[in-house]
Order: sequence, then C-alpha cells, then structure tokens
Amino acid sequence: MGKTYERIDGRLRTFIEEQPIFFAATAPLDGDGTVNLSPKGVSGSFVVLDELRVAYLDFAGSTAETVAHLRENGRITLMWCAFQGPPNIVRVHGTGEPVFRDDPRFAELLGRFGAVDHTQHGLRAIIVVTAELVRDSCGYAVPFMSYDEDRPLHAKRFSRDDDASLSAYFAKKDHIATSLDGLPGLPLPLPAMPPAR
Repeated sequence: MGKTYERIDGRLRTFIEEQPIFFAATAPLDGDGTVNLSPKGVSGSFVVLDELRVAYLDFAGSTAETVAHLRENGRITLMWCAFQGPPNIVRVHGTGEPVFRDDPRFAELLGRFGAVDHTQHGLRAIIVVTAELVRDSCGYAVPFMSYDEDRPLHAKRFSRDDDASLSAYFAKKDHIATSLDGLPGLPLPLPAMPPAR
C-alpha cells in the first residue's frame, strides 16, 4: 500500500513530472475558515527544483486563496493522480511560499520554467513548496481519463493584458487582495515583471 519517501527523485519524480494536472490544497488557521483546493495544469508550469523542493507558476484568476493561506501559515499539500497507466497517487505535504515578482529570487526561479510562455497567462507569483512528508498510495479508485490538450481559453484571456491592465482586473475582484476569509492575498498593484535574463 502507501509508502513514505525521503526525497523527490527517481520514479517518483518522473511520475509527478509526467502528470498533466495536479491539485493544491491550503487552509487558513481559523477552523471556520475556507479550505481551498485548486487544480493546476498549464503545461510547463510545474518544476522539481531539487530533491525536497518543487515550484509552480501562479497565474491570474478570480481569487488568490492559495497565496493568502501561504502568507498566513505556509501549509500546503500537492496531489498528483495517475489517470492513465498504473494506478498511483502521490502527495507532497509541506510548507509553501509565494515568491512575488519584486522578490530578488523571482527572475532566477522563473528561469527554471522553460516550456511555458508566462506572458500569456498573467503570471502573479511563483509558489515554492518544501516537502516535509512525501507519500504515495494505490489509486485503485481513480478512473481512467485521457488528456487531450491544454484549454487555450486562459492564455487567450490574459495574453492581451500588461501589468497595468492586470492590476486593474485584480482590483475589480473581491478576493484577490483579500481572501474569502479576509486574509491578505495578492499585493496590489502588481509589481512589474523583472527584466528577462
């Protein structure tokens, strides 16, 4: 059945890098707060940084719950399911941090993502997760589903925005600068993208 891993490498790393979608779960400290679960799946937006750290690109959306929860307490779980091939589920439980565009680490981290045009998706931050517990389980109940392609809608919607129009879009949304539970979310106005390296 389930197994615990010391690091993200070998077959485990290959498995999570091959999945077209994963899920990120966070929650506020308040027991009555809103638990958040988000699908992530733009091709090329996930990378393994080293044996204990992974990162993904946080793109424009109508809320910023993950960012808000990570700013408050850092708790996060990422989950990958095998919808094709042998049944498997992998979870990385750990601490996460949103690295914003004005952070000195941002440009270097962004350089690790080579396969996605981040300018087309309204990139807000890079989420870096440090694993504290890595486990897999059988996945016997996960259905077979096929991956056809990424939906083009997100890129079409946000490719026409620059930093000013993205900030204006975010300012109109109720739960970007502040979470559903009133926690600080995405800092606005959005800092400019650092120069390309």
